[in-house]
Amino acid sequence: MDACPFCEIARNTPPSTAWATDALVVFADHRPIRPGHVQIVTRDHYAVFDELPPALAAEIVMLGQRIARVQKRLYGVRRVGFAFTGNEVAHVHAHVVPLHAADDITSARFTDGTAVLVSEERQAQTARALQQVLEAEDG
Repeated sequence: MDACPFCEIARNTPPSTAWATDALVVFADHRPIRPGHVQIVTRDHYAVFDELPPALAAEIVMLGQRIARVQKRLYGVRRVGFAFTGNEVAHVHAHVVPLHAADDITSARFTDGTAVLVSEERQAQTARALQQVLEAEDG
């Protein structure tokens, strides 16, 4: 595997580390969407979130909830966003972002408003396609 910057963070817990457990490291994002934006990374390398063991995924979500409650107090926000991502670094990570504006972590914000709205029919087609595969997997 090539050098993974999140594996390096997990091994060395840099000064930007806000919290760490045996399995997870929380650190301040170096390009925050808003003040207080942190990331949660696993100490063990998993390329994408759907490869996570369910118990570890639950641990990340529970820690994200705990951080969200603290961020609400610290930053005076009513809502905190949580998203698993992995586009820039192929190491599962979750962003926890105090939401100061309604579009802080929406597709409209990240596409500069160029995201195309789809029809209800297209939304229904997407839902049916997913439903069919999920039902087939359930047997």
